[in-house]
Order: sequence, then C-alpha cells, then structure tokens
Amino acid sequence: MKSEKKVIVITGGNSGLGKATAEILAPKNHVVILGKNTTEVMATAKELKCDGIICDITNAEQVESAFSQVLKKYEKVDCLINCAGVWIKGPIGENNPEEVKNAILVNTFGTMLTTNTLVPHLKKQKHGRIINISSRAGLNARAERSVYNASKWAVTGFTKCLQMELAPFGISVVGFYPGFMHTDLFEKAGDHKENFNMAMPVEKPAKALAYLVDVDEDLLINSFEMESLREAK
Repeated sequence: MKSEKKVIVITGGNSGLGKATAEILAPKNHVVILGKNTTEVMATAKELKCDGIICDITNAEQVESAFSQVLKKYEKVDCLINCAGVWIKGPIGENNPEEVKNAILVNTFGTMLTTNTLVPHLKKQKHGRIINISSRAGLNARAERSVYNASKWAVTGFTKCLQMELAPFGISVVGFYPGFMHTDLFEKAGDHKENFNMAMPVEKPAKALAYLVDVDEDLLINSFEMESLREAK
C-alpha cells in the first residue's frame, strides 16, 4: 500500500553527506539508503531506523534489484538523491588507471545508472524529484583535479539535460554543488586534509538537501550552490 510519507532513496547514505541527510529526513519519511559497505549500511540503517540495501551503484543488476525492493515495499519513490562519490586528485600522469576508472564509474556512471533505472517508474507516477550531488568541482577547473572535476562536470551536464528532458513528465531534477565539506570522502581516498577548519560541517549542506526534498514540486530549481564563507574568502 502506498505511504503518505515521502519515499526517499539516498545513494551513499551510509556515510558523509548521504548519512547526514538521511538522519534529518528519516524521522518523518521513509528513507532507504544504498551502499556497498555491508557493515556501514546495516549499522546506519539500524541507527537511523531506516531501510538499508546493499547495492553497488555501478552494477546494473544490483541497482535494478534495489529499486525493485523499494517499489515492492512502498509502491513509489518520491525522491532520489544521488550522493555516492569517491575522491581522486593529483597530476594526470600520476593517477592510477584503476582509481581513474573507479572515479568515473562511481561519480558519473553510477549517477546515470540509478537515474536510468528509476526514471521509467517516475514517469508512470507522473511526479518525482532527482537531486544529483555534483560539486563546485563540477563548475570550476583546477590543476591536479582533472579526473575528479571531469567526473563532476559530466554530472553537471547530465543534470542540465535531464531538467529539460523530464520536466514534461512532472519530474524535477536539481543539481547540488557544495564546496569543501568536512566528510570522510578524502580520508577514504588516503588524502589526509589538514585544513578541515575551513570546511563546512556536513550538517549544513544536509539541511539544504532536506529543504530541496520538501520544496513544492511546481517550483523550478535549476541548481543549488553552497560553500563556506571562510572558504570563499
């Protein structure tokens, strides 16, 4: 039976910005977090009292299975937040090819794959919202960030095209472009940041995301940029 609460699927919801957003949304909605780290997904789902599904977003069969489970239980998806991502930096000639491939797969292909899988269902519903987490790196260029920025620029282009493509079906698409956040994204990639005092607490962009989930569907939002004032200075 369809729930009156919103059904929100968050990729990468087991850590970082995804988890912080799930924590805000879970008390009043049906939140489903997707992630491939079994221990983290199960622990987070238990902690936040939400649903957790083990899913590698670069694997088409796993993505299809995940959304099938959600739709079987709730019969709808109101919002998809594509939050999963990995970090990579360094001169292009020094980047490990496997790490390059993984960054493109997770940051770009994964976002496209989840969207590709869910959109037919959203069209049947005649409503829905997709929020793609890009980055300021998806708008700006910077030396020794070529792979990461390219993966996020692709998300930016993907998002802008989808806004035009899906609007006639009642589906809104939002690009979210946060600046430097205090998350474990960098540590997981072995990049030990020493300037986290300049970073936004992850709770701040999470609040903005929660707001975007609840904004009226007939209000057009092309993009949402957010950065720390300390960073901007």
